[in-house]
This record gives sequence, C-alpha cells and structure tokens, in this order.
Amino acid sequence: MSKAKRVGAAENGDGGLMGVDESALALTISNGEDLGPFIRAAFEIGKPETLVHQLKSFVKKKEVEIEDLCKLHYSEFIRAVDELRYVLVDADELKSGLAEENKQLQEVGDALLRMLDALIQSHGTKKNLMQAIDSLNMCTAVVELCMRVNEHVMNDSYYPALKGLDNMERDFMPVLPARALRMLLERHIPVCRALIERKVNKEFNDWLVHIRSASREIGQLSIGQASSARQREEELRGRQRQAEEQSRSGSKELVYMLEMEDLDEDDSQLKFDLTPVYRAYHINTCLGMQDQFREYYFKNRQLQLNSDLQISTTQSFLESHQSYFAQLAGFFIVEDRVLRSAGGLMTSARTEQLWESAISKVTVVMEDQFSRMQDANHLLLVKDYVSLLGATLRRYGYQVGPLLEVLDTMRDKYHELLLADCRYRISDVLANDKYEQMMMRKEYEYNMNVLAFHLQSMDVMPTFPYIAPFSATVPDCCRIVRSFIEDSVSFLAYGGHIDYYDLVKRYLDKLLVTVLNEALLRLVRSPTLGVSHAMQIAANMTVLETACDYFAQHAAKLCGIPTRLVEGPHGVLAAQATLRNSQAVAHDTMIKLVKSKVDEFMNLTMNINWTPDEQPQVANDYLNDVYIYLQTIADTSQEILPPTAFYKVISGVLEHISRRILETILSEDVKRFNIYAIMGIDTDLRMLEAFADEKQASVHERVLGAQPLKAFLAEARQIVNLFTATQPDLYLNPVIRERNYGALDPKNIILIGEKFKDLPEKMFGGGRGARVAAKKKLIDALTKRLKNDG
Repeated sequence: MSKAKRVGAAENGDGGLMGVDESALALTISNGEDLGPFIRAAFEIGKPETLVHQLKSFVKKKEVEIEDLCKLHYSEFIRAVDELRYVLVDADELKSGLAEENKQLQEVGDALLRMLDALIQSHGTKKNLMQAIDSLNMCTAVVELCMRVNEHVMNDSYYPALKGLDNMERDFMPVLPARALRMLLERHIPVCRALIERKVNKEFNDWLVHIRSASREIGQLSIGQASSARQREEELRGRQRQAEEQSRSGSKELVYMLEMEDLDEDDSQLKFDLTPVYRAYHINTCLGMQDQFREYYFKNRQLQLNSDLQISTTQSFLESHQSYFAQLAGFFIVEDRVLRSAGGLMTSARTEQLWESAISKVTVVMEDQFSRMQDANHLLLVKDYVSLLGATLRRYGYQVGPLLEVLDTMRDKYHELLLADCRYRISDVLANDKYEQMMMRKEYEYNMNVLAFHLQSMDVMPTFPYIAPFSATVPDCCRIVRSFIEDSVSFLAYGGHIDYYDLVKRYLDKLLVTVLNEALLRLVRSPTLGVSHAMQIAANMTVLETACDYFAQHAAKLCGIPTRLVEGPHGVLAAQATLRNSQAVAHDTMIKLVKSKVDEFMNLTMNINWTPDEQPQVANDYLNDVYIYLQTIADTSQEILPPTAFYKVISGVLEHISRRILETILSEDVKRFNIYAIMGIDTDLRMLEAFADEKQASVHERVLGAQPLKAFLAEARQIVNLFTATQPDLYLNPVIRERNYGALDPKNIILIGEKFKDLPEKMFGGGRGARVAAKKKLIDALTKRLKNDG
C-alpha cells in the first residue's frame, strides 16, 4: 500500500482509524516501512492514544506468537544443550588421553637417550683400543707394505705399488721408531719409482702401435652399427607408413608393433683396451708428470692422425675409401672414449683441435676425389659411406656439418651424372620400341607393367590377354624414372637436409622435363614419323602424365612424407603441365600427318566428273578411300587416346576434308560444274556426316562443351545446301544467312557461282529444264548481288 493511500485512510476520522488502519498498520510494521504518516495523522486528529493502543495490541500479539513458537521447539532446544554437554565430556576424556600418551613417550625417550649415551661411550673405548693396536703394529705394517710393493711391481700392478710407496713416505717414515729401516726406505723408494716409470711408458708406446691398427676395425664395427640402425629406422618408418595407409583406406585389421630390443645401440660392442693409457696417465700423475704426459700423448696421436689421413697410392679411392673413413672413425671413437674416461688426459679443446684439423683435410680429399668421379654409382657409394661416417661420429658429439656440406656441393653433379645415364637409357628404350599396343598374357605381366605404376584404368583385374593403350616405352620409362627417384633419395637422405622431398621433386621434374619429355618431342618432330607411331607416342604421353602422380607419391613414400600431404597442390609435379603441353604438340603432329595422308586421297577429286549427265547414285571414288582411312584412324585413336584427343583428331580431319572439298571446287582445275556434281558432293557429305554421327556417341558426354562432329563439315555442307536450295537468294536475308550459311565467305560464293552452268535442255522434259534454268538465274542473281554488295 502506498503512503498516499495510508495517509488518506488516517484522515478519514475515528471510525477509519479504528477499522481500516489497524490492518494497514500491522502490514506496514511487518514490511519494516516508515510509520510517520500514521503518527502524523493521529496527532492531526488529536487522538494519539488510539495509535498507542493499537501499537501495544500489535506488540502483545507478536509476543504471543513468539511464546507459541518457543513452546513448539522447546524439546529441540533441550536436546541441543544435552549434545553440547556430551561433547564437553568427550573433550575432557581426549585431553586426559593425550596427557597419558605424552607421559609414556617421555619415558620411552629417556630410555633411548640413556642407550645412546652408552653407545657413544662404547665407540670411544673402541677408538682408544684401535689406536693402541696401530701403534703396536706399525713396524710390522711397514715391513708388510714393503713386501706388497715388491709383489705389485713384479705383477705389473704399478698404481698400487706407487700408492704403497707414497703411503710409506707420508704415513710411516715420519713416525718410524727404527732409524735403520727409515734410511733403507729413503734409499730404495726413488729407485722403485724410476723402474715403474720405465715399464709403464713402454706399455703405453706398445698401445699406441696397437690402437692404430685396431682403429680401422673399431671404425668398421661402429659404422656397421650405424648402418644397421639406419636400416631399422627405415623399416620402422615403412611399417608406420603402411599403418597410416591402412588407416586411411579404412582397413580394420591393423597391426601395430614396437620392437623394444636393439632400438638403441651404444658402443658396448666396441671393445678396445685403454688400460695402458689409464695406467700410464695415472702413474705419471702420481709421479707429478701429468702435464708432460698429456703433451706426449697429444703429439703422438696427432702424428698418427696425419698419417691416417694420407691417401693410399696403391689403390683407387673407390677401393680404399671404406678403410680410409673407417680408420678416421676409429681414431675419433678412441679419442672420445679417452676424453670421457681418462680423467683429464685429453680436454675438449684439444679433441676439437684434432677434429678440426682432420675435417679440413678430409673435406679437401673428398672434394678432389668427387671431382674426379664420372659415375653416379661410384659417387653414391662413397656418399653413403660418408653419411654413415657422419652418423657414427655425430653420436659421439662431433660436428660433422662440413662433411655433409661437401656432399651437398656434390648434389648437382651427382644428379647430372644420373640424368645423363637416364638420358642414355631412355633414348635406348625409345629407339627399340615398336610403338605397338602392349599385350600382356599373364597376371604377373599386368602387375609388373600396369599395377606397379598405378596405370590401371579400372579397379578390377582385366581378362587376359590384355591389350594396354600404351606401348612398351611406358613401363620401361617408368622403371627408369622409379630408379632415378630411388637413387636421388639415396643420395639426399641422411645428408644435411631434413626435409629433402622438395629437392627430390625438383630433380624429378628435371628428369621428366629435360630428359623424358625432350626425348619424346624429338620423336614427335622426327621427319620420318608415321601416323601410327605418332598416335602411339601421344597415347604414351597421356599415360606418362598420369604416372606423374605415382612418381610423386613414390618419392614422398621414400622421403617419409605421408601420402595425404602430397595429394594436394604440394605434390603436383611441374612436369605434368609440360607433358600435357607436349601431348598437344603430339596431337597436332598426328593431325598434320593424318591430314597429309587424307590429302593423298583428296587429290583424287581431280578425277571427278564435274559436269555429269545424270545424278550420281553412289559416293565419288576418292571418298571410299577417305572413309576407310577415317574408320581405321578413328578405331585406333578411340582405343588408345583420351576422349579429348580423339575428338581433336576426328574434328580436325573432318574440318580439313570440308576445306579441301571447297578448295577443289574453287581451284582452277574445275572450270565448270553442274547441279549433278553438287549432288555427288552432297552424297559424299552424307557419308561423312553419318561417320561423324557414329563417332559422336563416344565423345558426347566425355568431352564437355564439344560441338557435334559433323559441325566441322559445315563449310562444305553449307555450300552444297546453298546450290541445291530452291531459293538460294534467301542467303541475302541476314537472319537466314547467319543461321544456315554462317560458315561461308561471300567471295567464295561468287567464285563458285560463276562456275555453275546449266544442264543441256535435251536432258529434261518439260518443266524440269525450266526449273534448272530458273536455278541458274537465281544463282547468277545472287552472285551479281554479292558482287554489288562487296
């Protein structure tokens, strides 16, 4: 209720204050609202006692409600108080329990402390007894020590002997009570040390001779381990790629296996003895000559390294490179072991100095020897061993970057040699091919020549014998390209490039463009090329373009690139566009050769009787030869060429025939012709149009946007239609001319119209002669009109 309403109710007199305002007042107090309006109204009417009475009544009512509420929850209050009292009792019990436990702990601790004091006292007693025993046995110990030193020297245990001598000098001689024994020791200890020095140095020199001969075996074994590790890595990647391919193909039977054994080989199998080195260094250290021995070791090993880096003069580098690099690997494996285990005999700086000296000389040798090699296989053989050398020494922390850089500089030379070899092999394949469709009689032949390169046009196995659309050139060239890819990957793998797929693809494009494509174009441009050979070469080009996808996938597989990453634009070879362009050249050459052959038949048009006395009932003689040749070309090209190429060939030949027919009529050899000659040409065209309609079905849906094949006969057809039309003057109508005679040139119509002649009147009876004469007039009128318009 709003304040305005409450004030209005308070001002309505006594009756209103005693009635309506009591409930309003209770509601206002319950809501916690301001009572000002009620108080002001009570004073204004002069009856504040009434308001006070109402307020007291409200208070009494609330007190009654509170009392009832307390009575209602009385038992719960009592129960809560009881629970609280029980909690206090439990707390007191817990406190007394803790006090008891603490008391017991203190009692146990006191007992342990007393036992500890007794233990300390016992240790003190033991110490005193031991000191007494040591003092009593000192002289006996010195004598026994002397005997042990002599025994160590006799058994070549030099380090214990020196330690015994040091022990006598340091521990016993200052406190020995026997003066004669002390003087004897002072005289013989230096003599014994000199003897030990001579013996240990002789052992070390023998080790230097032995380790040089053993380094080659060490290097060969370590490089063999690197080769095995590389092979396991390749097998693991192959299984991983196979699993990915199965996963992508939706196969449910996937087998994942991780071989835990032999996944990582250390040099535990490289067993060579460094005991003489350790012993010599330790003995010289004990003698205080460690610096002299370090220098002696470094100079001798440096001399050995320089000797090892000399090229053999009795063998070629190809024969000796494995032993040469194995010797180098063994040397630095030994040095790494010495660095890690000889306790400071060699420092990292000095080892690095030896390595830098060796790597600078080795790179010069490699560059010189690589420059002399003219065989890609030899270059690959040495490169593989060098890469294994790099992998081996990288495991020991050596920087092999300069070695890999030398290999990188040889990359182009290697591929040029490889390209030269492929060029020779491809030229030999192309020269020996018969350019006939390849027949495969057995399934293994199909697998080897088609499936191996993803050349199949269907997913099911064909019936045998199977005739492929390509000749033997295609699988032979695919094998050469596949071999090139594998050799390229072999050279680029494990070199300085982590991701070398782009490099392989670049060299692959170079092979396909500069070698394979150029060789095919030379064939296409050969002056002795025949139609059948040109058609087969064009078909081969189409298949080789398709094989480019396989080449890219095969290269990616060998490079460890997932197939899904090369299925997009990244995996497309640039050579595909080049081969596609070369196909166009081959198609044009083929069409040119076909046209040339057709021209031989079309020359027979000179034998046509252009002024016959009656309408021919069959096609002219020249067309029979043309038709047979067209059928032969169409059947062959339809079988081996793609639909677009087939369409291009047939349409080009039909257009050429149409043009030749028109050129024949326009030629000076045809002085005059009559309507019967035009009817004979019409028969020829009908035969050609039937052929076009027959072949149209094979390209209708497979060549998008293709015009009907018979449309390429339009020029000859329209000239025949014009001269056989009953109203040739309709040509002058622009709409009709555009629709029915759009391919005709008015100048040609004029020239042909001037050659059109009447038939002799005696050949017709009655009105037919008049119609022929009327047609002649119409043609003359059309010719005249065209001349005037021109």
